Amino acid sequence: MPVLRVPTPSMAAAGLSTALVGLAHRLAAYGGGPVPTAAGRIASALVSPLASPLAADDYLGLIDPLLSARRPAGRVVAVRPECAGAATLEIRPGRGWAPHRPGQHLPVGVEIDGVRHWRTYSITSPPEGPGRTLTITVKAHPGGRVSPHLVHRTPPGTVLRLGPAQGEFTLPEDPLPPRLLMVTAGSGITPVAGILRTFAGRRFPGPAPDVVLLHSAPCPDEFLFRAELAALAARLPWLSVHARYTRTAGRLVPEHIGVLCPDWRDRETWACGPDGLLDTLERHWAAAGAGERLRVERFRPALVLSPGAATTGGRVRFERSGVETDASAAVPLLETGEAAGVAMPHGCRRGICFGCLVPLVHGRVRDLRTGELHGEPGELIQTCVNGAAGPLVLAL
Repeated sequence: MPVLRVPTPSMAAAGLSTALVGLAHRLAAYGGGPVPTAAGRIASALVSPLASPLAADDYLGLIDPLLSARRPAGRVVAVRPECAGAATLEIRPGRGWAPHRPGQHLPVGVEIDGVRHWRTYSITSPPEGPGRTLTITVKAHPGGRVSPHLVHRTPPGTVLRLGPAQGEFTLPEDPLPPRLLMVTAGSGITPVAGILRTFAGRRFPGPAPDVVLLHSAPCPDEFLFRAELAALAARLPWLSVHARYTRTAGRLVPEHIGVLCPDWRDRETWACGPDGLLDTLERHWAAAGAGERLRVERFRPALVLSPGAATTGGRVRFERSGVETDASAAVPLLETGEAAGVAMPHGCRRGICFGCLVPLVHGRVRDLRTGELHGEPGELIQTCVNGAAGPLVLAL
C-alpha cells in the first residue's frame, strides 16, 4: 500500500527557501548583479514561513535589499568629495525605485549603531542617469548625526533605504518658461543642480530658455559645484552664473538681485536656501506684484507663531518608554524623540505620508507649518510637523 507523505512545515520551508533563492538569482541576473549567498541569514528567516505574515517580497529583501519592491533601497557605488565638508553619493537604486523629476528630493534611511535615521536630500542627478544611478550631495553639519556619517563614514557598498521622490520644486514640462531666474544659497543649490544638469543634456526643440543663476555662499571653497557650473556657463550661451560670497561681500539681498538680473520681475523664479533669504524674497516679490512668479523650496517647515503665542516648548514624556526630555517649540517632536533615544515611527518626515502618527495623551502641540495650536486627548499627532506647545505626553 503506498505511503502518503504529508509535507511538514520544515519541508515546506526548505522548498520555499529553494524556490525563493532560485527566483532571487534569476531576478539578479536581470538586474546585472550577483545575489549574496548569506545562507545562515536566509535559513533563519525561512524556518517557519507557513506561520509568518511576510510576503515573498520580504524574503527577497532579506536575500538582497535591492530586490525588494515594497521597501526600496539603493547601494552606494561611489562617494566623491565636493567642496569643504560635502560629498556626493552615487546610488544604484533597486527594484522599488520610481523615476524622479528634476528638482525633487527623497528621504534616505541610514543605519547608525543599529538605529535607522531618515533625512531628506535633493536629487542632484538628471532623471535618466547612466546605469540608472542617482546622486545626492550632502553637506556635513557640525554636531549633526546623519550628515557627517554620510559624508565621512559611508563607503561604497553601503545599502541605504530610499523613500519615494517628492516635491513640487520642479519645472513645467511643456512649455518651459522662456526666461528663468534661480536664486540659491548654501546647499540650496542642490535641487537647482539637478535641474541645470538636466537642461545641459537636453536638446530643446526650439530656443533654449534663458537662465540666470544667482548663488550665495560663504566663500569660493564652499560653493557647491562651482567649477562645473562655471564650465557649463562658458559652454552654454543660455546660462549665466553669478556668485556672491558673504564673508567678503555680505548677504545676497533683493537690491543685489536687481543689479545682477534687472528683468527679475518678468522671470519665472525658483529659490532655495535658508528661511531668512526665502522670507525676504517672498516679501520683495509680493511688494512688486510678482509673487505668483516666485516658487520657493524650504528644507524644513517654517515655524509660524501667532502674536503672543508661547514659544518656550515644554517637557515631553513618552508614556510607554518612560523617557522624558525637554522640547523646543521650533523642533518637530519626531526629532525630539529621536534625540532622546525613542524609537519614533516615521516616513517622509515632511508631513506628507502620515507615517509618523502618534496618539496624544495630554497637552497641546503647534503645527510648525501654519502656527495652529491644537491637541485633544487621543488625537493622532503628526510628529514630523508639530512641536511642543507646553508640557505634553505621547503614547509611545
